[in-house]
Amino acid sequence: MSMLTDEKSRTDLLNRLKRAEGQLRGIQRMIEEGQACLDIASQMAAVRKALDATYVRMTVCFMEQELATRVGDGRRGELHAVLDDVQTLLGKVR
Repeated sequence: MSMLTDEKSRTDLLNRLKRAEGQLRGIQRMIEEGQACLDIASQMAAVRKALDATYVRMTVCFMEQELATRVGDGRRGELHAVLDDVQTLLGKVR
């Protein structure tokens, strides 16, 4: 399996992961400070959703990259539109 070569996509994914990392550090602080379990659970759910969304985005970026090499530049716009729809549909699963 190949790696993502588009620098913009890689930067986007890394930024998403860094935000999730910050959220996780916040949850650790909440636990250390003895905050309410319901508040902590809410933040955990937000991190899970962020990671799920990042996974979907990575998958779509990979699909776009691999399919573009096979389809060619002439239909890249159509491919991008279809994969945007795929990302939207996959985002509804969570």
